[in-house]
Amino acid sequence: MMAEVVFHLAFPVHDLKAAKRFYVEGLGCLLGRESDSAVTLQLGGHQIVAQLSSLPLERQKGIYPRHFGLIFTSQADWQALADLANANGLLFFQQPRVRYAGTRIEHRTFFLEDPSHNLLEFKHYTYESAIFGEHEYMEVGDKDEPR
Repeated sequence: MMAEVVFHLAFPVHDLKAAKRFYVEGLGCLLGRESDSAVTLQLGGHQIVAQLSSLPLERQKGIYPRHFGLIFTSQADWQALADLANANGLLFFQQPRVRYAGTRIEHRTFFLEDPSHNLLEFKHYTYESAIFGEHEYMEVGDKDEPR
């Protein structure tokens, strides 16, 4: 297999200063390189890049089809981020909750919305095997969410 790898994601924003406030001051991301058109950030040890876009960035009606985020292996760390987001006044698109309670795919989740309407999900699985396993469960996401 590969040695340690770092995931990279670029996403559109309409205002770099607002993005920096949200991601650095609000979420606690580490700030990397900056230019007039992009800001590089570290989120959970991974590289995300807020790219300035002149195209309109519309608010999604639901969490699908697009969002990104982190899966925490520690419930305490997940809760600490939820508490930080709340203390910093970040916009919760969905409040912290438990999905699929009492099953092998049970997990805690919450969604934040950044100033450019990008949605971020943060979750913690009760059973770590549910991250990539538990194939007998067919549920992925919420059935009642618009796609």
